[in-house]
Amino acid sequence: MFSPAAESQAHHILKHVFGYESFRTGQQEVVAALLEGANMLAVMPTGSGKSLCFQVPALVMGGLTLVVSPLVALMEDQVAALKLAGVAAEAINSVRSRQANVESWRRTAAGETRLLYMAPERLMTERMLAALGRLPLKLIAIDEAHCISRWGPSFRPEYEDLSRLGALFPGVPIAALTATADAATRNDIAAKLFDGQGRVFVSGFDRP
Repeated sequence: MFSPAAESQAHHILKHVFGYESFRTGQQEVVAALLEGANMLAVMPTGSGKSLCFQVPALVMGGLTLVVSPLVALMEDQVAALKLAGVAAEAINSVRSRQANVESWRRTAAGETRLLYMAPERLMTERMLAALGRLPLKLIAIDEAHCISRWGPSFRPEYEDLSRLGALFPGVPIAALTATADAATRNDIAAKLFDGQGRVFVSGFDRP
């Protein structure tokens, strides 16, 4: 498990930032793995609190956490909720105006942002990857991770490029999260994102 100091900080953030007295089933193991620097795949049913599994470590670690999501509406909802909780979060996506995206990046580049949400199409450009390489990136979280697998129920070709992230940002733990992944899909996700060298946590999943 993680160090007593990190565990205490994680519980403090859970309570005082997010308003929860304790972790739900499966959350603490995932948080601990990320704080130990491990790559991790978590398969948890919808509504079980997957987002807290990377949001709490992001605040414990400091620096910048990159969150990759294909769902712009969900991205906007999470950023709004984080800001309401006093967390410096930003999103760069196609729904926002160019000026709004520029301002979000300016704050991120200035070190004012803890969590930056992006779609894979925006992230996986050489210009954006080079810019992120100059920032103190501490954690990469990939939501809806089943989209990277051809075995998954909603495969998205643009997600496949995310398999480059491990080599581009060595030493930065990758958290892959999904509510939908059978054994074949889990193996495929882990192979593509971290060469199978990661921990897998399954606390149930939604069956399409």
